[in-house]
Order: sequence, then structure tokens, then C-alpha cells
Amino acid sequence: MDWKALQIVHSDAAGIDVGGSEHWVAISPDRDAEPVRCFGCFTADLRELGRWLVEKGVRSVAMQSTGVYWMPVFEILEQHGLEVYLVNARHTRNLPGRKSDVQECQWLLKLHTFGLLNNSFQSSDEIRVARTLWRHRGNLVAEASSVIQRMQKVLRVCDIEVRVRRRGAVPNSLQSGR
Repeated sequence: MDWKALQIVHSDAAGIDVGGSEHWVAISPDRDAEPVRCFGCFTADLRELGRWLVEKGVRSVAMQSTGVYWMPVFEILEQHGLEVYLVNARHTRNLPGRKSDVQECQWLLKLHTFGLLNNSFQSSDEIRVARTLWRHRGNLVAEASSVIQRMQKVLRVCDIEVRVRRRGAVPNSLQSGR
């Protein structure tokens, strides 16, 4: 591909390779003597990452949506006023030129600089919070239902019959077979 023929869309871009234990970040070599850096995953590390990007004049960042690791990075970079592009990893997987974390973040930087990445839809903070709470509630209901079923099984195996049942002791939503 002739990169010189492409128009630069994001001249103030960065690329981040998001990982479970560290994040690799690449910015344009003319912005820093050390254009590729590694940051940890703790909140203090992510805040340092955000400060460094802002200090170097970066305004737009591209990173892949890798598992759940992208979420804290996304939130902290947004808090620093950066435009964060969350891109689907499948859109960059088939492209050549990436072998390591360093090369991956540089590849994302290059693709983002030339506007070759699409930003994924991100719902508002309120909807994200509501969705997280709703999923957590669903997990708790499923867990409670599973515990009740295990207790019923143990009682059957021990040949114990419970004749008296307190009404309302087990909510209808947790009762099996209803």
C-alpha cells in the first residue's frame, strides 16, 4: 500500500494495544523522543497515560475492544478529553505488519492516522450503568435459582419431604418449574 498517497485524517492520533497486564501506546515520532511507551493497568498508570497523551498534543486515540480490558482505559482517556475510537479487532487482524505489542500499537496508530478505522458505537454512561446493573441482577437471580435447585436435590436425595412451605419464602421468579 502506498501510504504517501493517503490523506492524513488524524494528525494528532495515538494507537493503543490493550492488554491484560500492560498497554502499549504509540504516538507520532515527531511528538516525542520515545514515541512508543508501555503503561501498566492500574488507575494511576492509566491517568499517567492520559496525561502523557494530552501533554504530547494527542487528541484522538484508537484501541481495540479486547475483552473487558478496554473499559477502564476508555473511561480514563475520555475523562482527559480525548476522542477515543474503540475499534473491532477483526477489522485489523487480517492486515499485515503486526507481530508484537509494539508493532500492534504502531499499526493502529498508522491506520487511525489515515482514517482507516471505524469507531464502534458506545452508549451513554447512564445506559452503560443500567446495563451493567441489569446483567448483575440477572446473574444474582440465576445464582439464587441454582442454589434453590441444589437444596431441593439434596432434600430429595436424603429422602426428606418438606410438608410445610412458607408462602413467599422463595419468590416466584426463583422457583423452578413455574
